Amino acid sequence: MNRYLNESNFMMVEEGFTTRDLLENLLVELCQASDQQAFFVADLGDIVKKHLRFLKALPRVKPYFPVKCNCSEGVIRLLAELGAGFACANKAEIARVQSIGVPADKIFYSSPCKQVAHIKYAASHGVRLLTFDNEVELNKVARSHPRARLLLGIAADSSPSAHPSVTFGTTLKSCRLLLEAAKEQALEVVGVSFHLGSCRLEPQSFAKSVAAAQLAFEMGTELGYQMHLLDIGGGFPGTEDTRARFEEIAAAINSALDLYFPEGCGVEIIATPGRYYVTSAFIFAASITAREEVPAEQPGSDGRWGGGTDPPVCLSHPEPSPRSPPEEEPCPEHPSHSSSLRGPPGHEEDRIADGLELPELQVGEWLIFEDMGAYTIAASSSLGGCPQPHITYAMSRVAWKAVQLFQGKPPQTEDDRENVCAPLSCGWEMSETLCVAPVCAPASII
Repeated sequence: MNRYLNESNFMMVEEGFTTRDLLENLLVELCQASDQQAFFVADLGDIVKKHLRFLKALPRVKPYFPVKCNCSEGVIRLLAELGAGFACANKAEIARVQSIGVPADKIFYSSPCKQVAHIKYAASHGVRLLTFDNEVELNKVARSHPRARLLLGIAADSSPSAHPSVTFGTTLKSCRLLLEAAKEQALEVVGVSFHLGSCRLEPQSFAKSVAAAQLAFEMGTELGYQMHLLDIGGGFPGTEDTRARFEEIAAAINSALDLYFPEGCGVEIIATPGRYYVTSAFIFAASITAREEVPAEQPGSDGRWGGGTDPPVCLSHPEPSPRSPPEEEPCPEHPSHSSSLRGPPGHEEDRIADGLELPELQVGEWLIFEDMGAYTIAASSSLGGCPQPHITYAMSRVAWKAVQLFQGKPPQTEDDRENVCAPLSCGWEMSETLCVAPVCAPASII
C-alpha cells in the first residue's frame, strides 16, 4: 500500500495531553514571539474516529471526501491512508489529490458544471468518473472525454417541504432522454448520483431519492447500460452534539438501500461526506487586531478598521446609552458587551457575527472557535493579501496505531493491542472508546 501519511506529517500527542494543551502552548509561543497570526489546530484522531464510525454505521457505503470542504494536506493524506476516495470539483483539486500519489481510479470528478479545460485535464490524467445532468454537460464530455464513465445526476426530493435552494440534477421525466442522448454519442453511463444536502437529509426524502435512483437504473438497463454505481451524496452532520442524528440517518439509509438496492444486486454505493469528517476536528485561533466602541443606536456599524495581520478579527463594542439604566451584570469582574466581529480590513462583507455577548477584549487578545474544519480552508494561497493560517496537525498514539491497522500492520505488542481500544481522539471532551479491528480499504470503484 502507498504510504500517504507518516509521523513527520503531524505531532504525536501522548496520553493525557489534549488539543487544548497544544493550543495553549502554541498561544504562549506566539505571544512570546509577538506573533499575532491566526492558526488552526487539527486533531487527526477525530477524523480517524469519524471514519471508523462511518464504516460501522454504513458498511455498504464507500466514502469519497469532497476536497472543496477541506483541501488541507494533512486531511487529504490521512483519508487517503484510510482508503477513502476523493470527490473533486475542478482541475486544481484533482492535481492536489494526485500530487500525493492518489490513483486516478480513486478520484470522482463530481462537479455538475465543468469547464472544458478541466474535463480535458481529467481525461489526460486518467480520471474517468464524472457526472452530468443535462445535454450541455453531456456534449462537453463527449467532445473532451469520450472514455469517461458517467453518473446521471438526478434531482433530489422536490417535495413542497424541501428546503428552497439552487439545485442540480435532472428530473425523472428527462432521464430517458439524457440516457438516449448519451447512447447516441457512444458514452458509457455506469450509474446515478443525487445529493440531498444537510438541509434535507431526512429519512423520507432520502427514501424518495433512492426510489427515484432505482427507476433511473431501470431506464439505463433497458437501454443496454451496465449500471453498477450509486452516489448518495453527502450532508451528514459533523459535530459531536449531533451524533445520535448521524446514527438515525445511517439507519434510514441502510433501510432504503436494502429495499431498493439489496445486497448482492451488483450495485456499489458511494457517498461524499464532507462536514461529517472534518468539522469537529479543527479549532481556529485568531487575535483581535482592531476595536472600536460605536454608539448604541448603531449596533451594526463596522467602525474604523485598524491595521492587522492574517486573518484578523476586528471587534466593535456599542457604547452604553446614557438614557438607558445599566443592566445587571452576571459577572461584575468581567462584564459582557454586545459585540460584533469582522474579518480582514478591506473586506466589509466578511461579517463574522453580530450581537455576541463578550467581555471587553483588547487588541492582541485571542478568540478560539471550535468546529471549524468545514469550508474554512481557502484553496488559494492568500486572502486579501493575508497569508494562509498555519495548521498544526496532531494525533494520539492510539489513533496512529489504528491507522496502521489499515495498512495491514498489526500492533507490535499485547499492550498495543489493548490500547487500540482506548479513545482515538485527543479532543477536549472526548470520552468515546472504539475497538478497532483490521479493516480492508475500499476497493476501487472503477
